[in-house]
Amino acid sequence: MIYREAGDFKTTYKDDSQTFPIKFDRWGYYVILAIAFLVIPFVINDYWANAVFVPFLIYAIAALGLNILIGYCGQLSLGTGGFMAVGAYSVYKLMTAFPDVSMLVHVVIAGLITTCVGVLFGLPSLRIKGFYLAVATLAAQFFLVWLFNKVPWFYNYSASGMINSPERTVFGMIVTGPNTSASAKYLFCLIFLVAVAWIARNLTRGSIGRKWMAIRDMDIAAEIIGVNPLNAKLSAFAVSSFFIGISGALFFSVYLGAAEVGEAFGIQKSFLILFMVIIGGLGSIFGSFAGAAFMVLMPVFLKNVLVGWMGWPTDLAAHMEFIIVGGLIIAFLIIEPHGLAQLWRLTKEKLRLWPFPH
Repeated sequence: MIYREAGDFKTTYKDDSQTFPIKFDRWGYYVILAIAFLVIPFVINDYWANAVFVPFLIYAIAALGLNILIGYCGQLSLGTGGFMAVGAYSVYKLMTAFPDVSMLVHVVIAGLITTCVGVLFGLPSLRIKGFYLAVATLAAQFFLVWLFNKVPWFYNYSASGMINSPERTVFGMIVTGPNTSASAKYLFCLIFLVAVAWIARNLTRGSIGRKWMAIRDMDIAAEIIGVNPLNAKLSAFAVSSFFIGISGALFFSVYLGAAEVGEAFGIQKSFLILFMVIIGGLGSIFGSFAGAAFMVLMPVFLKNVLVGWMGWPTDLAAHMEFIIVGGLIIAFLIIEPHGLAQLWRLTKEKLRLWPFPH
C-alpha cells in the first residue's frame, strides 16, 4: 500500500501542523486542483456545467458557510435560503447600478452586505440558543422572502417581480447572461470556492476557530476561560453569512440567470443546505464538499437510472429522492453523527494501518 506515513518526517512545527501532513494527501490535493483548473474547463459542456459542476460549486460554498455556524460554533440556523436571497438581490442591484464594475467586486460586496444582515439576525443568539435560535432564524427566512417580494425597489419595479441577470464580464470573459460559456461559469464559481475553502480552513484551525468550538462544546465554560461569547457568536454569523451571500449571488447571477425569491430561495433551500451539512458531517470542511456532492449528484443519478434506464415516472423518482435523503439523515444521526467525513477518516485510518487490525 502506498498510503503510509513511514518515511514522511517533519522537522518543524509548521510542517507537522499543515493541512495535509501526509505527503500522499498533499499530492492528491494538488492533483485534484490541477484537474479542476487545467482539465475540466476544456472538456466541460453545458449539460455537465448546469446539472453537476456549477450547482456543486455553489452549494459547497453555502454548505461551508452553514457548517461554520452549526458545525463549528453550534448555532442552529434555518435561514440559509433567506441569506442567499440577500446575496442574490444585492448582486442584482449592484450589477444594474454599476455596470462598469467588475463582477468579482459585485459578488464580494454582495457577500459583505449579507454579512451585515447575518450579524443583525445573529444578535438573538446572545440570549437564546438551540430550538429557540432555530425559530428566530426561521423567522428571518420568512421575513427576508416577504421583504424582497413586497418592496418593488429590490427588483427594480419589474412588472413580473422577477430579477434577471444582465451580461457582465471578468477580464474580458463573459460570466453572466445567456451567452456565457460552460467553462466560464465553471471557472468563475471555482475561483470563489477555492478562496472560500482556503479562508474557512485557516479560520477553523486558528484562534477564532478554537473559540467557535469552545462555544459549541460548552458556552458557559468557554466564557469562564476567557472566550467572549459576543465576539465568537457574531463572528461565526458574520463569516457564515459572507459565504452564504457569495453563494446566493453566484446562484442567481451565474447559475439561474433569472429568479423569483419565493421559488429560488424559499424554505426548501434552507433545508437542502442543512441536509448537505448533516449528511456530509458537522464540523468538517471536507464534509461540506461531500454533502454538497451527494445532494447534487443523487438527483442526477436517480433521474438517469430510474427514469432514463428503468422507465419510472418522473414524480416517482422525485419521491424516491425524498425517501433516500430522509432515510440517510435518520441513519447518520443515529449511527454516525459526523456523516460522510467521519466515514472517510475511518477509511483512511484503516488504510494507514492495513493489514494490521484496528
